[in-house]
Amino acid sequence: MRKTDKGTVVFVCQECGKKSLKWLGRCPNCQQWNSFIETAVIAPSSLPPSGAPLNPPMELSQVVITATDRFPVPLAEFNRVLGGGLVAGSLVLVCGDPGIGKSTLLLQVAALITQSRGKVVYVSAEETLHQIKLRAERLGLKGDNLYLLAETNLGATLDQIQALTPGLLVVDSIQAVYLPELDTAPGSITQVRECTLRLMHWAKQSGVPVLVTGHVTKDGAIAGPKTLEHIVDVVLYFEGEPFSAYRLLRGVKNRFGSTNEIGVFEMKEQGLVEVENPSLAFLSQRGEAAIGSTVVSTLEGSRPLLVEIQALTNPTSFGLPRRTANGIDFNRLLLITAVLSRRLGLKLGNQDIIVNVTGGIKIDEPAADLGIALSIASSYRDMPVDPHLVTVGEIGLSGELRAVAQLERRVNEAARLGFKRCLVPRTGSNVNHAGIELIPVTTLREAVSVGLIKSATTGPAAD
Repeated sequence: MRKTDKGTVVFVCQECGKKSLKWLGRCPNCQQWNSFIETAVIAPSSLPPSGAPLNPPMELSQVVITATDRFPVPLAEFNRVLGGGLVAGSLVLVCGDPGIGKSTLLLQVAALITQSRGKVVYVSAEETLHQIKLRAERLGLKGDNLYLLAETNLGATLDQIQALTPGLLVVDSIQAVYLPELDTAPGSITQVRECTLRLMHWAKQSGVPVLVTGHVTKDGAIAGPKTLEHIVDVVLYFEGEPFSAYRLLRGVKNRFGSTNEIGVFEMKEQGLVEVENPSLAFLSQRGEAAIGSTVVSTLEGSRPLLVEIQALTNPTSFGLPRRTANGIDFNRLLLITAVLSRRLGLKLGNQDIIVNVTGGIKIDEPAADLGIALSIASSYRDMPVDPHLVTVGEIGLSGELRAVAQLERRVNEAARLGFKRCLVPRTGSNVNHAGIELIPVTTLREAVSVGLIKSATTGPAAD
């Protein structure tokens, strides 16, 4: 370390928080270029003084959980992702791309919570009070018991709201607030980390849940050090396609519930509206007997969703065919393409293959393998998939179909939306179902033969 008029300084990476005694052009930790900024080393101000009273140790069996320790949010989709509601004293970080609707979502949540929790404070470090008022009028929010504060000084903010004793605090955003005792600019690694620690200690001491918005980098990661995710209790990503009205709220960390749940919203003139039936919304624009289109029953946490997977094959114009995957894992696409080529004899070595999941959904589970393979085979053979068919199944390297978890819930969701047949692996196909025909198959070759519609012009479903 070296010393200047400002005190001892080090160089800190603005992406991952790594410290160095000298400036480096590229961070050895996160591999980012020109990310090191000279930063003064100052004792952390957000930590409580050493002489502060500590809570005495308590036996686990003596800890009492009251009804006020967790309260539901009057927004079912938001409540689902949180795991049942907001926990008293919790710190929740909501991240997303610029303009995705983070401020709109939190303003709606704040206005709804005033109906059951009384006073709510909304701190905006990026907008004026008049700008927030304009958004509230567009959303149809009256604003009773919703207190607005346009302030960037976090220390002054916490001092002002202490007397209000709110039921919820919203800070928009963590990169825009600062602590004046730190000799760094707002949004720097030091400011973001110290401001988050200050909010965490305030939330734990007061028992008031805090919602904080955060920016993301061009790679989609949370802007700031990775330790920011370790400090907060819950990390939520608000995401969606740029030209789509649907928004997905996805949990990536939750100390109080599952991280597999998603909430689905639709952006309208009156703000974000909950989508009560996401499966129907995602399939609303699906054409009848479309070539290269298959419906898959997937699970997002405890919620079964029906989504459409589209595939397009086209002879390549280059020596090396391209593989494009939107909404599915790229390596999974390569695996399924290899199985189709080797086990079914499809000549895909000279074909560009594009696979897309409609609606901006991202599918991570292998239960969508059969739907992906059927879409690719449909496009390659120019034969439509049965429009009344839903597929579920994992594909093995030898072309066999493997069982998937919670098949009964997937089948019941397909039956509820009016599908007549469901293509499932033979193993584990003994489930209770009503109003839908189960078609158990053993191999991928058998599934493609059953799933594609045969006609007099195309002939049998064979290469």
